[in-house]
Amino acid sequence: MQELATDITWKNRLEQIETEVEDIRFPDVDDGVDQDEEWCEVVIDGKRRRIRFHNYSEVFRVPGLYEELFYEQLKCCSPSYISNLLESVVREYGESPEEFRVLDVGAGNGMVGDELQQLGVQSVVGVDIIPAAKEATNRDRPDVYDSYRVTDLTDLSETDEEHLRRVNANCLTTVAALGFGDIPPLAFAKALDLIATPGWLAFNLKESFLREQDDSGFSRLIRRLNREGYIQTLCYRRYQHRVSMTGQPLYYVAVVARKLRDLSNELLESLRDE
Repeated sequence: MQELATDITWKNRLEQIETEVEDIRFPDVDDGVDQDEEWCEVVIDGKRRRIRFHNYSEVFRVPGLYEELFYEQLKCCSPSYISNLLESVVREYGESPEEFRVLDVGAGNGMVGDELQQLGVQSVVGVDIIPAAKEATNRDRPDVYDSYRVTDLTDLSETDEEHLRRVNANCLTTVAALGFGDIPPLAFAKALDLIATPGWLAFNLKESFLREQDDSGFSRLIRRLNREGYIQTLCYRRYQHRVSMTGQPLYYVAVVARKLRDLSNELLESLRDE
């Protein structure tokens, strides 16, 4: 896999974070564990704890654990990969990321926002459903987001929706956050509804979630958005997102697309009924 260049890496930021992680150990075999059930043992303050990777609230509360776990040990490259792929495609179409006001959904502890900031975007607003994600961002990357909203996109309050629409975002990013129930199809569609038309979107999904037999709902949603002219997919690229807890490659698909028209209430209501 060819890595895309980036001006800032997680290592630059990790040097600024006072990590409490003393040791990380992984199981020797996976015993058929699904990706969202993977785990490791972590030594913090001399005490060994077992932590599930997708228990993000627990992971985010330990300074440096997310970076050390996913980027040092598991070789995740998605924040830089998606950000740089977005920039490459946008420039091919004669536009510039400097014009972007980005809505970063599933923002986590700000790693994608960090990369977007290096592209020179006008502004980045973060959204996540986990309070610990915003707390970690405020602790480790307080200068990345113009604002950060903790909210459920499937049940937006009037205050949150008004705030997010005032941002007038023209680009949506969501990285390593789709397909495991963290951000369901309705939430992704609502995020797309919040950005301007025309607009840009960049996201990634585990490759199995884009197959016709997928039961997460994303394969159907992406096909429908393209088929009914809501978006136009411009780039579709398979790459190694990271390795598993036993060192096996995990492949994702990166997608860059254009939003061509506003989403209909009918589409959003149909997703709510699923």
